[in-house]
Amino acid sequence: MTEILVQAGTEDAAPPAEVRVVDHPAWPVLKDAVEEIRPWQSADGSIDFAADGAPAKAVVELAVDRVMSAVEQLSPLLPHDAAYHRALVADLRRWVENGFAVPDFLDSLLAFQPAADRRDGLQHLVVFPMYTQNGNPDRNLEAVVLRMVWPEWLAELERTRYDNPLFCGITFEDFTAGYDTNSAVLFPETIAVREAPERFSWGGIFCDREGARFRRVTEAAVDILGLDLPEDVAAMVHDQKRCEEAFVLWDMVHDRTHSHGDLPFDPFMIKQRQPFWMYGLEELRCDLTAFKEAVKLEAEGNRHGRDVQYAILFDRMFRFPVTGDRTRNYDGLGGQLLFAYLHKHDVIRWTDNKLRIDWERAPQVTNQLCGEIEDLYRAGIDRPKLVHWFAAYDLVSTYLAPHPGSRWAKGPDALDTSLPPRKLVDEVLPDEFPLSMFYEALSKKLKNVIASTKGITASADAEKVAA
Repeated sequence: MTEILVQAGTEDAAPPAEVRVVDHPAWPVLKDAVEEIRPWQSADGSIDFAADGAPAKAVVELAVDRVMSAVEQLSPLLPHDAAYHRALVADLRRWVENGFAVPDFLDSLLAFQPAADRRDGLQHLVVFPMYTQNGNPDRNLEAVVLRMVWPEWLAELERTRYDNPLFCGITFEDFTAGYDTNSAVLFPETIAVREAPERFSWGGIFCDREGARFRRVTEAAVDILGLDLPEDVAAMVHDQKRCEEAFVLWDMVHDRTHSHGDLPFDPFMIKQRQPFWMYGLEELRCDLTAFKEAVKLEAEGNRHGRDVQYAILFDRMFRFPVTGDRTRNYDGLGGQLLFAYLHKHDVIRWTDNKLRIDWERAPQVTNQLCGEIEDLYRAGIDRPKLVHWFAAYDLVSTYLAPHPGSRWAKGPDALDTSLPPRKLVDEVLPDEFPLSMFYEALSKKLKNVIASTKGITASADAEKVAA
């Protein structure tokens, strides 16, 4: 981990009495300046002054000066981020000096180390040129004020059971337009830098957005499907704080699972080109591992265990399959697979236009699906890549009907297996496993609810989309 250079005494100084960054007069100045700069930027973060409608360079320089000045005014509220804010101002100044070419904020990225101090409620002011995953695809300047979510019970689980020193649970205080989207993460790999660091040292999940979105979509789905919830599950769905706690625990276990278990060859993290159902199975494996751990926690008397189980079940079954388009939608595929597996094992029944769940058998059968995916992975080490992909396809197609036009569904004889495996990915249809009739109908009824969660937070106006 990169050493943070801090001014003498800063790291030991007691912070001033709590002042919310967003209540300081410099925050709206900073936010407005960033919003002014964003539309001038190209997709790579640079500013093309020869483009139609481009501003004068002096106008942009003034806007960046306002950003730097605001950061310097706000930084004393956040002594733990002093080194980062100094590096941030230096990176902004260098961007100006370089004529607003493609931005390089590697120095400030390396200085920002939120995972090194995960005190519950700790504020951070973050400014970077970045894209926002599931949000804005361009590397525009963004500003976000956030708080760390690190209650003692979570810290104890991480310390003794689910070691994940890079994980940061976070909540929104305020943000610029790139986060007025569906993005619920703050990841260092999204930031514009001259070269990627050897390793990243933190990753943030906005559990307040995930919890608020989960509540709105689940409440709507339960009403549409006529599902009767057990009293404790219904109470969780109506409790934002419980949902945030469930999501931060779920995400912490999920995140670490990408590098744990019987992995054929680190199938997700090396970013190799492979059919999208492989990514779908990897994401589902991580979620079902979190589910399995939640079952254990519930059996041990941990009150968060049951909440995590139903957060995973409902988010996976109700929101994931009908969110986003159908082009290589691997999260949607994982949700479809979980629903179909539970349905075919008689845990879920759709009868008389009502959904019924066998609450007693749901944990056992869900863990059974996790076991099937783990068996697939365990056997993968002895298989060539293409054979492993077909084995994974067989697992998915056992429960989900492939597209009738799929060549992969016809087996190896329908493909030119003399080609390298990566070339055969081109034969994968954008939607190899289309939605069932059930999900097509549910999608029509939920689409407006899902769209309404864009930019949602758990602030004082928790049930409304952020303006």
